[in-house]
Amino acid sequence: MEFRQIIERAKEVRKRYAELESKKYGKNWTRENHVQGLVGDVGDLMKLVMAKQGIRKIEDVDDKLKHELADCLWSILVIANEYNVDIEKTFLETMDELEKNISLEEK
Repeated sequence: MEFRQIIERAKEVRKRYAELESKKYGKNWTRENHVQGLVGDVGDLMKLVMAKQGIRKIEDVDDKLKHELADCLWSILVIANEYNVDIEKTFLETMDELEKNISLEEK
């Protein structure tokens, strides 16, 4: 699957969640709520990393780690869309900048 298709899939899932939120709660998550959700996901990710380091006990840690990484990616894609950021373009530009910085450091 191409990156653009992944972004579109994330947007489709978000749209379905918005419909569910409207039905259940009468309102949708705001952009700020999405960022708060990402913070929660990152906290869950940290607990899984701690389990991988052997300082927490979590069953099925590898499967949960994969799931949480995907949750974090989905949140990032949704937030980028909410703020009208072309995340694919911006990601590629950022990678170019990082590679340039690495090249400068290697000199």
